[in-house]
Amino acid sequence: MGQDRPGAESLARRPNLKEPEMMIHVCSLTRLHSTVAATGAGRVVSLLSAGTAVERPPSIAEADHLHLSMHDIIDEQPDLVLPGRAHVEKLLEFAAGWDRTRPLVVHCFAGISRSTAAAYIIAAALSPERDETELAQALRKASPSATPNARLVAIADELLGRDGRMVSAITSIGRGADAMEGIPFLLEITPAA
Repeated sequence: MGQDRPGAESLARRPNLKEPEMMIHVCSLTRLHSTVAATGAGRVVSLLSAGTAVERPPSIAEADHLHLSMHDIIDEQPDLVLPGRAHVEKLLEFAAGWDRTRPLVVHCFAGISRSTAAAYIIAAALSPERDETELAQALRKASPSATPNARLVAIADELLGRDGRMVSAITSIGRGADAMEGIPFLLEITPAA
C-alpha cells in the first residue's frame, strides 16, 4: 500500500526534476554570502586577484573552500598573476571531490569572467558527454553578461581532451553584455530535459 504513493524517492527519479545539488551557482564577491545562504551551498570556489580579501561564509568548512589567486587576464603582464595550468588542475580536482549533496557556488570579483569560465569548466568536466556548444549556449542563456576567461577555458580544453571544442563553443557565444557586476545565476551540470 505504501509503495503506491508517490514519495520523495519516486519524485527524485522523474527526469524533468533537477536536484538542487546538481547546480553550480555563479555570483560576484559582493553576492557571495547571500548566494551561499539562499542556495544552501556546501562548497565555494573563489577566483580572485592576489590580495583581494574574501571572508568564507560561516556555513562553509575551510576544506570546502577553494581559493585560487589569479588576475583576470589572458596574456602575461608585469606584476600580475596569469591564470595557469596549476589553477585549472586544482579547480578540476576540487570539482571531482564534490559529493553533490549540496550545491556549489563559484565566484570571482564581478561574477562575469573567471567565475563563468570556472562554472563552464566544472560542468564540462562533470558531464563529459555534454556537448560543448550546448553548454556554452546554456551559459549565455543563464547570464547575458558572461564573458568566460578564454585562457582558463583553453587550459581546461586541453586538460579534458576536448580538442578545441570548448574554446570554439565559448568563442561562438561571443562577449557578454557590458556590466559592472554579473547577476547571480545557476548553471545545470546536466542539460535540461
